[in-house]
Parts: sequence; C-alpha cells; structure tokens
Amino acid sequence: MPDELRVQIEGTLPGLFGIELLVVESGHVDARMDLRPEFLAPNGFLHAATVVALADSCCGIGCRASLPEGRSGFTTVELKVNFMRTARDGALHCEARLVHGGRTTQVWDATVLRERDRNEIALFRCTQYLLADERRFEQAG
Repeated sequence: MPDELRVQIEGTLPGLFGIELLVVESGHVDARMDLRPEFLAPNGFLHAATVVALADSCCGIGCRASLPEGRSGFTTVELKVNFMRTARDGALHCEARLVHGGRTTQVWDATVLRERDRNEIALFRCTQYLLADERRFEQAG
C-alpha cells in the first residue's frame, strides 16, 4: 500500500509539500519532509501550518490504511497541536500512531521532530470521523 499511497499524494497538498512516506502500516506512519524557505513564516521561523500539514497528512494516511470493514473514508473533525520548539532549515520527521480505532472514529497522535537532532517540535492529536461505505446502502436498497 505505501507505493499506491505515494502515487496518490502526487499533486495534492502532501505531494506539494514533498512529504516522503517511509513506513505506512495499519496503525502507524513514519514520514519526513525537507524544509524549504516557503515553509517559514515572515519572521524566519517555521510556520505552524507547515507542522500541521505534515502531522495531519501522516494521520490521514494512517487512518486510510487502518479503515475497518464497512468504512470507505474519513474526515478530520478535531485537531490540536502543542509546539515546543522550531526549526529554520533541515528536515522534519513525523511519527503518527493510532491510539483509538473505533467503529466510527479514530484518534491519532503524531510527534513532529527535527530530523538532525530528533528534538520534538510539536505534539499533535486528531480525531477522524469514519465515513460509511456507500455501497452498503446501495446493496441494502
């Protein structure tokens, strides 16, 4: 599935950001992203939206790889992020893990780190609402 997902992210926000998927398994995603000047805020520090884009993308990819039977997709219903430090160059690494896999929701935690020293930049949590497989309704009708 990782190769299929790599192709699918091309031309979407994760692809535009250059997110590289390293590991995609049910319940777990590891990825990295090189920092570019356009990912910085006008003050020269990492823009918060860059971190959120990386973490939310990893959690979303993980959610897709972890969908239970009868669910065809998902949508983010809540997210939260706490920032501890920043970066100006180099690369970011993200480790995302499923912490709750329910019938209608999943909760994911992600840690975003500076790749060079493995210091945590941010802790991220999101809740995904799982969408019913519409084919079930077509078959039932």
